[in-house]
Amino acid sequence: MPASVSRLEQIRARLELPTIRRASGLLDGRHRSIFSGHGQDFDDQVEYHPGDDVSDIDWKSSARAGVPIIRRFVRESNLSTILAFDTGVSMVATSASGSSKKDVAMFAADLIAYVARARGDLVGLVAGDSERMEQRPARHGTAHLEAILSLVDGLLTLDAPRSDVGRVMDRVLTGFVSRSLVILITDEVRPGPEHEDSLRRLRTRHEVLVVRVGDALPTAPGLGPSADVEEWHRLPAFLRSDEILANQANQVAARRASDATDLLRRRGVHHVHASSEDQVVSALLDLLGRARRAAR
Repeated sequence: MPASVSRLEQIRARLELPTIRRASGLLDGRHRSIFSGHGQDFDDQVEYHPGDDVSDIDWKSSARAGVPIIRRFVRESNLSTILAFDTGVSMVATSASGSSKKDVAMFAADLIAYVARARGDLVGLVAGDSERMEQRPARHGTAHLEAILSLVDGLLTLDAPRSDVGRVMDRVLTGFVSRSLVILITDEVRPGPEHEDSLRRLRTRHEVLVVRVGDALPTAPGLGPSADVEEWHRLPAFLRSDEILANQANQVAARRASDATDLLRRRGVHHVHASSEDQVVSALLDLLGRARRAAR
């Protein structure tokens, strides 16, 4: 994407307002689950719109007005959102939908940043892999958000080092002391069993949500020449068409993804799987909704 094109405005052009309201309302639920009490001062009353929190409806005022009316509040403090991004080379492989995993992951990051900007939340960044690590403090503002999104976009290349999501989680722990909402964006086989200790410590200090981008199997038909992007071992055509190999690849991939799912469930971490940009919006709304209901 050219530098002159705003990533956040691109997101705005693709989303309908009710979707943004709903996502913002679900993030309001995360505020209440972290901070004691309602955490807000009363401001005024406005007409209810789809996506607003129904718990804020003033039923007496609604009866007098003949339409739903909600009480609007001014937040005493905003929850910092930390984007924790796996920038390993596996994140630029092909997704299960046939599109680029980078495109899916960046669309998720763009959407999270857009909603955070609309709410006035602070957003920080930790992006890294086995060799590189970038950190940006939690700040407000469009320029800040555009800068961190562009930074991540530039890190996601085919010559990137291998993934190391454990390093990313450890840096969040050392770099952000205040309790925050950490949204980890990685691939479907991470975090794995080797990352359990890092995940446990991260979950103790912060609220954690994980977005997992689905991988395409190298034996999947219609994807063209296949390669392991982490090792650059190209898969010969005769092996790609081998039914036994395809079944073995399916089993290994399913086992690794299942291990990651089991770990996240065991640690009480809400997570979602997406393989295309079309799935990201509904997947994130589902993720935020499940996390909010669990916090009640």
